Amino acid sequence: MLTIWPTANNKQADQAVATYLDGLKKLGHRTGLILGLAGLLAACAEQDPALVGPREEVRIGPSKDAIIAEQAAQVAATPVRLPSVTQNANWTHRAGSASHLMPHAALSKTPAQVWSTRIGDGDSRRNRITAEPIIAGGLIYTMDSTSTVSATNTAGERIWSVDLTPSIERAAQGGGGGLAFGNDMVFATTGFGEVVALDPASGGEIWTQDLDAFGGAAPTYFDGRVYLAARDSIAWAINADSGRIDWQVIGTPSGSNLLGGPGVAVNDTMAVFPFPSAELVGTFRQGGVRLWNAAVLGSRKGTALGQISDIASDPVIAGETVYTANPSGRMVALDLRTGERRWTANIGAYGVPVVAGTALFAVSDDNKLTRLDRDTGAIAWQRELPFFTSDRDRRKRAIFAHYGPVLAGGQLWLASTDGLLRAFDPASGSLVQTLPIQGGAASAPAVAGGTLYVVSKRGQLLAFR
Repeated sequence: MLTIWPTANNKQADQAVATYLDGLKKLGHRTGLILGLAGLLAACAEQDPALVGPREEVRIGPSKDAIIAEQAAQVAATPVRLPSVTQNANWTHRAGSASHLMPHAALSKTPAQVWSTRIGDGDSRRNRITAEPIIAGGLIYTMDSTSTVSATNTAGERIWSVDLTPSIERAAQGGGGGLAFGNDMVFATTGFGEVVALDPASGGEIWTQDLDAFGGAAPTYFDGRVYLAARDSIAWAINADSGRIDWQVIGTPSGSNLLGGPGVAVNDTMAVFPFPSAELVGTFRQGGVRLWNAAVLGSRKGTALGQISDIASDPVIAGETVYTANPSGRMVALDLRTGERRWTANIGAYGVPVVAGTALFAVSDDNKLTRLDRDTGAIAWQRELPFFTSDRDRRKRAIFAHYGPVLAGGQLWLASTDGLLRAFDPASGSLVQTLPIQGGAASAPAVAGGTLYVVSKRGQLLAFR
């Protein structure tokens, strides 16, 4: 019961009564809300009726690691069918041919070093040797770290040497380059942005084409043309006789690329150009008509190499498939005619993969010699290679480089900067033998005439047979 006492200020009394009644009203709303929620919770607390029938255990499928291990075991159990040994007299390009499909070269099972000779300047803090040796007509052609090209005979005697440094430049300012042979000429790219054609007998200059960009990638010769992809994402097809430009292909520019870079793969009908932006372009070889574009994207998490977009593995044309990889964790197989992806493997690679029979061999971005299935990309085995140059945590900055592999004499050969030439069994990946390389290797091996040639970081050409 509400009692109102008389007061002199009736207005204040009316306001007090109104405030009191309003409070009761709000309390009523809150009480109703609380009771409603309590009822709802009580309803939820009621248990659902139990389902009838037998109880089965939850089935969990195999883990991703288990699936990968099973696939590896199946691929590893597949016999490796290597192509027949070839008695090749020449090795005209990086990886031996314009398509980068390596031959199975003839070589002794147990070669030994027979000679070494100086070719010029070795690696320094500013300049690196990036050109692999090529062999043609009984001569081995090399390029040192400061753009000097030399010809050496099979006895280790120097025949000629020529410095390709332009007259207005200094030799130390232009490192990197590559070599190829064809049309009875030696073709050289330099760090000064030039392509030079040389006489193979004397080293005399036949013509020079200015690329107006760093042209360190190795050139490719095929049927009267020299093909290359400069580091500014412009590809060139140059007439081998005159040095004039036949046509160009423009790729997507990139702000990061590798010294040297991959070369163009060419066969009877197609030319496949790799660009620093991770773009791969397939064209008709004759007129340069663009048929397809593909991108080699993807990276291994937690590595600085994931920031580099370049293609690190020279494309290889094997039948109707193109194989290539980036340096940060992806390898792909593409249809040669359409550019459509056939498979992707989560490993990167450097250099040129070896495609042999049903297998593909490459050195991965984390320094593992790897065998994959050529048709599916499934990994059969991986063998650890020396990685950091120092085991101390504070000095784990530089890593060893492993150049190759090259298939010769039934073995896979790797030349490494740690000073060893290693031979592995293609079937099992087991290490078969090692040979010393004084100063460490600066190039992948080249094999011709039953002899393996490799360039050292000291600027020496070494021969093993």
